[in-house]
Amino acid sequence: MRFRSRSPAPGGAGRASRLLPRPGLRRALALAGGAAVLAGVISGVAAAAVAAGSASPPSAGRGHGASAGPATAGTPDNLRGRAAGRPSASGSAGSDSAGRRSTASGAPSASKAGPAPAHRRPLTSCRSVAHIGDSTSVDLISSSFLPNAAQRLGARYSAVGVRHLRIDASGGRSIVEELPGQLNGYKVASAWRKHGYRGCWVFALGTNDAANVAAGSSVGMMARIDQMMAVAHGQPVLWVNTRTLLSAGPWANTNEQAWNKTLVRALAKYPNMRIFNWSAVVRPGWFLPDGIHYDTVGCAMRARAIADALARAFPLNGHSAGKIVR
Repeated sequence: MRFRSRSPAPGGAGRASRLLPRPGLRRALALAGGAAVLAGVISGVAAAAVAAGSASPPSAGRGHGASAGPATAGTPDNLRGRAAGRPSASGSAGSDSAGRRSTASGAPSASKAGPAPAHRRPLTSCRSVAHIGDSTSVDLISSSFLPNAAQRLGARYSAVGVRHLRIDASGGRSIVEELPGQLNGYKVASAWRKHGYRGCWVFALGTNDAANVAAGSSVGMMARIDQMMAVAHGQPVLWVNTRTLLSAGPWANTNEQAWNKTLVRALAKYPNMRIFNWSAVVRPGWFLPDGIHYDTVGCAMRARAIADALARAFPLNGHSAGKIVR
């Protein structure tokens, strides 16, 4: 089974490369969901509107992405067959790795994430937020994975003062590569800006980019970051860094840490950029057995942590003193 991948090139031309998914990916892609999109005005703990359709066409699956070059990151053996049995969020949300939702029934209750602290939470100066992510964002807006609406990402953003929110989270997404029928992160951001979006950006991307670079992509890490920062055009950007529990393969944590170090180097180029150091916050016990995605508790903690990091990075008083928040 072969797929084509398209990567942006100067002048808008794409360069096709062939992917050779490992055996078993055909079924995983067939079972997987696509893109999850939330857009609207937030009030209280729920979004005022959930888009019936995606701003990008649904992805063909949740495999962790293609490669821009001859090499491909492939699909980890432990991701096979994970799509079965896990419904999509709000009828349109999907997922981006093969079968993560099959573990939902065995995940700990989200209530174990712990009660909210008694002190008043900080607020952000970001009234409008555009969040672009991969599979690690899909479940953060999923009613099937986070049944308590107050724990989902939209409610968490609302709690720190965000009033206008748009989210596009898609399976296997990276900044450059695309699965069949999918838009990459750069194209989603570019389309939103072209249609007039102005506000803060949250980029929860990089897990698949690090893997694709490790697999041989001709587009380096800094070039990928530069693409997204160019779309932001000087507006506030919070970038969520990455971590896995894997010790080998394209998604090995050594590759993710190389991505994180590149993000840190990019801070010197972009005064509007802040990094949320999720890698230092996440606990091993929040991961699913694949070592990449999160269980229900992990998702609940991640949604809250991202929103709180936005408030620390871009508080009501302006910008944070430090460029890395946690």
